[in-house]
Amino acid sequence: MSDAPELLVTPASALVDRPRRIGLSGFTPRAQVLLRSTLAHPDGSRWESAATFAADAQGRVDLARQAPLRGDWQLPDASAPLWSLRRLSAPASPALSEGLAPLTVTLHAADQAGRQATAQLELLFVAPGVTRREVVEDGLAGALFTPAGPGPHPLVLVLAGSGGGLHEQRAALYAAHGYAALALGYFKTPGRPDHIGDMPLEYFETALRWARRTLAPRHDFVAVSGVSRGGELALLLGATYPHLVSAVIAYVPSAYLHGTLRAGRPDQARDATVWTLAGQGLPNAWKDNPHADWTRFDHPAQAGLPIRQAAAFQSVMGDVERLAAARIAVERIRAPVLLVSGTDDGFWPSTQYAEQVVDTLQARSHAWPVEHVVGVGAGHAIGVPQLPATLIAKPHPVSGVVLDGGGTAAANALASERSWRRVLGFLARAAGARR
Repeated sequence: MSDAPELLVTPASALVDRPRRIGLSGFTPRAQVLLRSTLAHPDGSRWESAATFAADAQGRVDLARQAPLRGDWQLPDASAPLWSLRRLSAPASPALSEGLAPLTVTLHAADQAGRQATAQLELLFVAPGVTRREVVEDGLAGALFTPAGPGPHPLVLVLAGSGGGLHEQRAALYAAHGYAALALGYFKTPGRPDHIGDMPLEYFETALRWARRTLAPRHDFVAVSGVSRGGELALLLGATYPHLVSAVIAYVPSAYLHGTLRAGRPDQARDATVWTLAGQGLPNAWKDNPHADWTRFDHPAQAGLPIRQAAAFQSVMGDVERLAAARIAVERIRAPVLLVSGTDDGFWPSTQYAEQVVDTLQARSHAWPVEHVVGVGAGHAIGVPQLPATLIAKPHPVSGVVLDGGGTAAANALASERSWRRVLGFLARAAGARR
């Protein structure tokens, strides 16, 4: 037992999507070792996770190969100390919750004999050489991330969901992998409306044309990537402007257009128009739908629980004619399509929607690749890998209503990691095909 205990993290500082190796050595042979992870988030919140392992005969533990005896995860997984982090205190500065500042996680291991070791792990969103600049041209509001090295670079337009704002973390990660990425704000960001209603698609057409004219992306490649309502929008833009969209990535999307729901103005009905084209509102599945049942949208299954609203979206499917009018005409897309969904989505039935999109494209003999990444047991929160995945229920950013997004932390984390690898491969193939 002359070797000092050691907690080794490799790499200690790297992009958030880069897998780590976490190993312990020099602990008491066959002792129980408690590994605790803590995060003091830049937004002021505090997070913690913990698990107990049995050291081997040499006093070692390898998280990638060894399941804990007990704790916040059950299977071998070196990323588990990160995604299993539980929030112990609310943020003091919520605006920083999805910011670009590095996250520093402290790992501490101790065995029953008092042998202990500490290490730190840094999660980065911005790769060396990536630059960020505000975009306030042509009436647009956004943030452009440009990769290191000479261009031109293929471009990804990054769209947020019904929470609004900018998805800068995702945009920064796209840039880390060689794509110029424009996190485009369309509501709830400076210079744009506070709510989602009556949103002209021409705004996004302007962004697509501005990007091609100003940024001159490599081989004229412009992909559109969106999450939730942004996934609905990504499919809609691909169908409306097929000559301007080179690939579509739709995370937990809808196959239909919906009303403003929780993101509209306080004076708007929840079935009010979201998207307009040439000054005309596009039909949505809820508007004047006699089958619409808002019960599960407004009330939890049991008193005191957060609202799991997905069942309400099944009700509007009873009006076949109205649903057909609200369907996104995905067969008009002239580009590769990647869909990501969760089978336990509590927000809306994203797997059912994604399967409908795939079925439509296959039935119409879509000439480009179509992929569907299914997160089995995952919910609505599929996104950046290795970030805490334990906030299954949280307030909607616009309405403040606490919603149950579905899934488990483990399933959501696994879906985030697997889908991100698929997204990167999909983009590489789609951009490469433009040569």
